[in-house]
Formats: sequence, C-alpha cells, structure tokens
Amino acid sequence: MAGDFILNFTPTGMIPTKEMTSHVPISVSEIVEDVHKATEIGITMVHLHAREEDTGEPTYKNAIYGKIVEGIRKYAPELVLCLSLSGRNFGELEKRSEPLMLEGILKPDMGSLTLSSLNFNKTASINAPDMVQSLARIMKEKGIVPELEAFDIGMINYAKYLHKKGLLDPPYYFNLLFGNIACSQANLLHSGVMINDLPDNSLWSLAGIGNVQLQMNSLALACGGGVRVGLEDNIWFDSERTKLATNSELLERTHIIANANERNVMSSKDFRKLMHLKPGNGEYGRISK
Repeated sequence: MAGDFILNFTPTGMIPTKEMTSHVPISVSEIVEDVHKATEIGITMVHLHAREEDTGEPTYKNAIYGKIVEGIRKYAPELVLCLSLSGRNFGELEKRSEPLMLEGILKPDMGSLTLSSLNFNKTASINAPDMVQSLARIMKEKGIVPELEAFDIGMINYAKYLHKKGLLDPPYYFNLLFGNIACSQANLLHSGVMINDLPDNSLWSLAGIGNVQLQMNSLALACGGGVRVGLEDNIWFDSERTKLATNSELLERTHIIANANERNVMSSKDFRKLMHLKPGNGEYGRISK
C-alpha cells in the first residue's frame, strides 16, 4: 500500500459534545461544512455519525443522515461516504440498519461494521454474532461495502469467518483501532501482528484513540498504510491536553507528516476503483458482479 494513502476523516463520532469542545460538528450544517473544509484540505473518504438536531444525542435516523449526505454531495459528489452503524446506543437491527436504506443519490458507499463486542472506558459496544452477520448480509444485498472495524486480532479472524460464510467479499477495507482500554494497545507489536493477519486483498488504515491518535497516524504513514483521523477519536491537539483541536488542524498536521514521508492522499476516484465502488457523481455503492 505504499505511495498514495487513504485519509479517512472522522469528524464527529458519538462521544464529543459542545460542552467538551466547541469545535466538534454536531448539527447537519456543521457536519456538512466541516467535511467541506476537509475536502479542500484533501481526504479520501469520510466516516459519518449523525446527531439529533435538538439534543445532540447520537441518532440512527434516515431523515438526518439523508440531509448530511445530500449536503455533502452537493459539493463533493465523488467523495466516498461511510455511515456509522454503531451499536453503542442502539441494539435493534431495524435501527442500526436504517442508514443502509437510503437509496439513489443518498445511498451510502459504505457502512461501518464493528466485528465483535467490546468495552470502552465507561460503555460497551454490543455486536452479537447475529447482529454482525445480519448487517453484513444487508450490506451485501444492497451493494454497500462494509468498513471493517477491528480493535483486536480476534476481530480480524471473525472477518475471515464472515468471508467463509459468504457474507463478505474482497476487496476489504479495515480500520485498525488501537489504544482502547480493553483492546489492542498502541505499540509496534500489536499493530504489526494485526496488519500481518489481514486477509489478502485488504486495504487498511490505523487509528489511535485519545492521546495515541498522532502516534498511530504517524506509524501508518511511515509504514505504508492509511490514516483515520478526526475529533471522533481525540479532541486534543497535543498529548499534554493544553489545546483543543479542530478537525482542520488534525487534517493539516496529517498532510505535513505525509509530505515528510513522501506520501500523497489517495483520491476518492482511485479508492473507488480499488474497492470496486461505482464512480460517484450520482452512482454509489459497490459495482455489481
């Protein structure tokens, strides 16, 4: 994966609030504008979370996701859009899969698929086998590519199991996430073992949660991988937590590190070709076999 790298932008997430940082985009218009700024800086794809307009709480609702997708595609019709299907707040398949029901010019190219349950510091993300398989099945039926989220090596093994069951098809895209208290830690051994165990025909990005975001992004750029970066994973610009970051600052710093490593951001057009995605500009999702 040397050369151009995937820059996966994660602007919002489920945790940051305006009380924590005024920089996190919460409303539809704020998210659309932050992604607009990101496209001007240079990104490959965006991993989107939606929030309720009145409370700022995470939501699964099509009505809100649809407005975000519509707003972004007015100025970036080729950008690869991934919608979160997180189970941290919602346990019903009908709710978690609702963003996958968007169609036409609102259809997502990708949907996030966390490959097993896990504990965060204060909450759990429940991803039972039947839920993971059902979401994978719906995405396959609708021609939406899973963004495979792996927090430890067992989750990579489960992706291989899903392939054997006919629920996942290559090429694959993995986000490998490090630094969570109950999962793989941000060090060379953990990251190397996970990268080495990926199935053939996999593209991958590294993410670091909290203070290790910069560390893992830098490692990815140095060793030929992609980068997942944004306020979803860390609201601070520095490890001493003296300065709250903006999404633009995090992206600009990633570009500086990439330039030092002679790496360029992969275009959405090139990523679409590698992932067998339709070309955008009104055509979205995976190309039919």
